[in-house]
Amino acid sequence: MAKAQNKHAKGKVAVVLIRGMVKVVKPVKETLAMLNLHRKNHCVVIDNNPAYNGMLIRVKDYITWGEIDDATFAELVQKRGQLLEGRGKALEVNGKKYKRYFALAPPRKGFGRKGIKTAFKVGGGLGYRGEKMNDLVKRML
Repeated sequence: MAKAQNKHAKGKVAVVLIRGMVKVVKPVKETLAMLNLHRKNHCVVIDNNPAYNGMLIRVKDYITWGEIDDATFAELVQKRGQLLEGRGKALEVNGKKYKRYFALAPPRKGFGRKGIKTAFKVGGGLGYRGEKMNDLVKRML
């Protein structure tokens, strides 16, 4: 079983849904819904805590994730943030309320040389990326 990486680090984690939702088993679909990932190439930014780490491990075959720095997060909100009108759960940045997900474009030069069905460690696009998540998010803006 995979271990949650960097479990004691503070900060934000960016999560991107890489694979589609067709023929996905119910527990994985429910976990993705709890993470607000409903479409391919959508991104959410969550806190780095053990509860989220367990959810990420459950859906590791459909997502990629890693730590995101403040500059990349600010650029993500500026370029892809959609203002939330009305009520509902929101992401608050600088006093403005944004939707909790970001719709991104497919990455320039792809996810990895082995595609979206293999792990990042062996040259694919899935799983934990660490600090290299900043590069992927910038290529998807």
